[in-house]
Amino acid sequence: MPATATHDPALLAISPLDGRYAGKADALRPIFSEYGLIRARVKVEIEWLIALAAEPAIAELAPFDDAQVATLQALVTGFSPADAQRVKDIERTTNHDVKAVEYFIKERLKDDATLAPALEFVHFACTSEDINNLAYALLIGEARQQVLLPKLDSLIQALRTMAHDHAALPMLSRTHGQSASPTTVGKEIANVVARLQRQGEQLCAVSITGKINGAVGNYNAHVASYPGVDWPQCAQRFVESPCEEFIS
Repeated sequence: MPATATHDPALLAISPLDGRYAGKADALRPIFSEYGLIRARVKVEIEWLIALAAEPAIAELAPFDDAQVATLQALVTGFSPADAQRVKDIERTTNHDVKAVEYFIKERLKDDATLAPALEFVHFACTSEDINNLAYALLIGEARQQVLLPKLDSLIQALRTMAHDHAALPMLSRTHGQSASPTTVGKEIANVVARLQRQGEQLCAVSITGKINGAVGNYNAHVASYPGVDWPQCAQRFVESPCEEFIS
């Protein structure tokens, strides 16, 4: 009997990044996948809750002690694909991706007697874009710091070594489609090194911005609830502090 025909599963991939180039994108998969996005949303929600608790004018939310902060941040550091699946399961009911993240956090903390009183402050005064824009900013910054720049630095170092090793190796250059003055292999590779360094510096210099100021950017719900808080200062401090690891 003839053998059963088989095929590479990559042939059915929608994108080449999930098919032929899947192996090349593995380092970025935990960051730019939906799992990565959900994890980043959880991080923003948790850090916002911690920031709110640190505001003295919000009397109904007591400051968290070290143990409470550790419990909250463990939801981020220990976030797993199974947790992301739970968020997706909740989303089937909410039909809203960010609201599902809010419910997931409340579900995980509701049995903690020390944190249960704070649960109604999860997502306080936020519109979905407050969470999303910062989550995407975290993803871009994380990919830049943890994957793209290290890979670029490694490539530059390898090419720099080749440039030195072949600094005196002659080669015939070309211009206008024909042979021209002589050069060396090392010099031509050094040109590439200089260009990559410039691109790396430009990549580092790209500012990643963020906001957390409500639906239309006026702090409406914030001020209506707690007029004694300097909300613009609070928002700036929040965006530039918990997120500075990757955004700055």
